[in-house]
Amino acid sequence: MSSPAAPPTGRTVLAVGVTVLSWASAFVAIRGVGEDVSPGALALGRLLVGTAVLAVLLAGRGWVAPDRREWALLAVCGIGWFGVYNVALNAAEQHLDAGTTAMLVNIGPILIALLAGWLLGEGFPRWLVVGVAVAFVGVLLIGLATRGADVDLVGVALCVVAAVTYAIGVVAQKPLLGRLPGLQVTFTACAIGALCCLPWAGALVRDLGTASAGSVAGMVYLGVVPTALAFSTWAYALTRMDAGRLGVTTYLVPPLVIALGWLLLDEVPPALAVVGGAVCLAGVALSRRGTRRPRTPQPEAVVAG
Repeated sequence: MSSPAAPPTGRTVLAVGVTVLSWASAFVAIRGVGEDVSPGALALGRLLVGTAVLAVLLAGRGWVAPDRREWALLAVCGIGWFGVYNVALNAAEQHLDAGTTAMLVNIGPILIALLAGWLLGEGFPRWLVVGVAVAFVGVLLIGLATRGADVDLVGVALCVVAAVTYAIGVVAQKPLLGRLPGLQVTFTACAIGALCCLPWAGALVRDLGTASAGSVAGMVYLGVVPTALAFSTWAYALTRMDAGRLGVTTYLVPPLVIALGWLLLDEVPPALAVVGGAVCLAGVALSRRGTRRPRTPQPEAVVAG
């Protein structure tokens, strides 16, 4: 059965934009904070701040009790996307620069599109496949532009771990948003991720004792903006867009990270990286062509109003 997919509203587009900009800024912030705070400690601090902010936003909104299957999906999302992803990403940026990390992690949207087409019944419409392919070429071009730099294989492996857990987390999150409020899903997953990172509590205390004020402020920023705000706007958009199509929009992140790194870290991107960024944008645009998407009716995947 096929049904037309309504074009995203202005609010949905705004939510996507806030998410992409916030996550791009996170790559640069992690590089700075990582000089004073170790990967596991940074993940815990970021998630504790995010959980606290989300708890305030959730207060007074009511609570929809998850069933057993929903708790399982929340655990997958919280442990994978919020816990493992953050630790792996922070550790990767100990080995690689922000731009390279962003480019490598951005194999995630390809995995999202494939998993969503297979597990969520979203299928593989032509323009989504074309957009994914074109955007991936852009990522490869950016990678070629930076191949002269030293590439740490440990950092590359950590980026792959981050990309895989990111994709699994998105696909696990999508069915939850049919019945559970997006803010509740984000808060619960973030809290689960924070619990998973508690083994680094001692390291967080030690690191904060010697960290600069800028690094502490950066950690708080990571918890408030890229975590609490951006994951909430992502959940909002995900209730109104297919997971595969929304995931492709994160191909905008690497070009933005390169631009921010240029401005804030004094890292000048090679010309080929700029070309790759433009190709990424073209891929995102192509993925949004056409309004009909094959869909298998599934009660758990109904878009919430």
